[in-house]
Amino acid sequence: MMDARDIIKRPVITERSTDLMAEKKYTFEVDVRANKTQVKDAVETIFGVDVEKVNIMNYKGKFKRMGKFGGYTNKRRKAIVKLTADSKEIEFFEA
Repeated sequence: MMDARDIIKRPVITERSTDLMAEKKYTFEVDVRANKTQVKDAVETIFGVDVEKVNIMNYKGKFKRMGKFGGYTNKRRKAIVKLTADSKEIEFFEA
């Protein structure tokens, strides 16, 4: 069993993800082996909020070259977590 801090790697801060925060949807980069239930439990444990829904997207690695050598970047997994209406907001930017 993985720890909650091993499942949630970091928040994804982009223009689109900050627009989704108004709808109580937060985007995180998660472990590639984590499922929706594990992501839900990890967010509830770390931030103390109630999660309504979890959507997960997989990204395969891109091919990159360095001179004559080529290889792939690491694959990634991103989760969009929707909080319940009565749940408090998650603060990423604190003063």
